[in-house]
Formats: sequence, C-alpha cells, structure tokens
Amino acid sequence: METPIIFIVLVLIAYALGSAKLINQGNEALVERMGRYHRKLKPGLNFIVPFVDQIVMEDTTREQFLDIKPQNVITQDNIYVEVDAIVYWRIRDIEKSFYAIEDLQGALTQITTTTLREIIAQNTLEQTNVSRTEMHSAIIDQLNEITADWGVEILRLDLQRITLPESVRKSREEEQAAEIKKRALITEAQGQKEAAIKKAEGTMRSVEIISQALRSNPESRDILRYLVAQDYVGASQKLGESTNAKIVFVDPANSTEMFQELIAESVTQEGNGKKHENGNT
Repeated sequence: METPIIFIVLVLIAYALGSAKLINQGNEALVERMGRYHRKLKPGLNFIVPFVDQIVMEDTTREQFLDIKPQNVITQDNIYVEVDAIVYWRIRDIEKSFYAIEDLQGALTQITTTTLREIIAQNTLEQTNVSRTEMHSAIIDQLNEITADWGVEILRLDLQRITLPESVRKSREEEQAAEIKKRALITEAQGQKEAAIKKAEGTMRSVEIISQALRSNPESRDILRYLVAQDYVGASQKLGESTNAKIVFVDPANSTEMFQELIAESVTQEGNGKKHENGNT
C-alpha cells in the first residue's frame, strides 16, 4: 500500500514542478499547445500542462539598443559621408516579434540602414549637419510604420558621427578659419573707429575748454605756452629714443604763437556764431 502512495505523491510533485514556470520581471514568454500558439506568460509564477504545453520563447520587453555600423552614404549634393548610429527599441507585442519575423535584430539592422541612407540622400551635407533633430524624427516615423507589424517600437535614433572625406573636411576648416579672421578684422576696425571718434571728441572738448579759458582770462596764454612747450619736449624725447627717427627742430615759441592764433581764430568764429544766433533771435 505504501509504494503506490509514494509513487502517486512523486508523480504529483513531478507534475507540479513540470507545470510551474517562473517568468522574471521585465520578460514575457510564449506558450504553444500541440504546436500552435496558446497563450502568453506574464512575469511571476505561471502554470502550464506538462508534455502538452511548451514555452517556445522568453524575451525581454525592456528597452534595447542596436549599434548600426558605419555606412557610406551619398548626400543630395553628391558628397560621400560615413555615418554610424544607435537605435533604441522595445518589444511591444512579443507574439508578433516571434511569429511575424524570423530574425528580428537582423531585420531591424537592415531596415534602419536602408532608411538612414534614404533620408540622408534627400538632404544636402549642410542640412544633414544642421537639421539632425528633424532628420531623426523622419527616420523614426518611417521605421515605426514598418516595425509595427513586427510588434516593435523604435524609441530613439542617434547619429553618433558623420565623417567627411579629407578634402571636404579641409575645405570646411579653411572656410571656418577665413570666417573667424573676417570677424576679427571687422571687430578691430570697429574698435579703431570708436577710438578715433572718442579721440576727436576729446580734442574738440579740449579746444572748447582752452577757448573759454582764453576768453575769460587773457593771462592764461602763459599757461598755454607752458603746456605746448611741455608737449614739445615729450615728443622730442620719444623721437630721440627711436633709431630710425628723423628729428625736425621747431621753435617752441613759434609753435606756441601758431597754436594761439588757431585758438584765437576758433574763439572769434565761435563768438561770431553766437552773435549771429542772438541777432536772429
């Protein structure tokens, strides 16, 4: 009596062990019964009928990536470039991913490569470098139209590198260097222009101050002589320090008188202008 009972217990234990299937979190499994699709197993503890049911596939539903090897592509403006990318994808329907396509990853690689070449061929090299976001969206939309039948969703696509031919790369570097030099020259010219304007404004202001001083106090002419003589001495010292300079000696007294005549003429013109304005008023 004990032997049959033990045998039955062992059979029940073997049946329980054979029917219990544990699916890890993030995975799903497919069960076939008598060679035909039966049902899908979710994460956790599941039970099947031993010898009748068979798990034919267990795969992850988590996000995966596919590395697209460098591809030679020709742009719309007939420039050959080398492009490599990474595609991020996920299984949405594990039943379709198993029964609708034989080699899922191989098919994803081929369709991504073909679509990548097709989209880049519709753009110039400049558009390829500038409009990457729009190009990514176009590739993803076109891929999802196809991969939806495989139970797969394309999540993202990143163009890692666009390698240019050596001749094109050197040409672009020369263009960038020329553009940088052009901007530097423009900036320098603007700076010189602003400095010249400020110097002219400062000179005009100095003349106005001296003119007012001469009108209000004729004795200030002596101060003017001193300032002119001081500038003359400083300029002579700077010329003497240069090995290639030619020194021309000018009488400081004559230069002062000359400068005074110019100041006086400026003062006279300014006074006449004010009288004319008062007369009009």
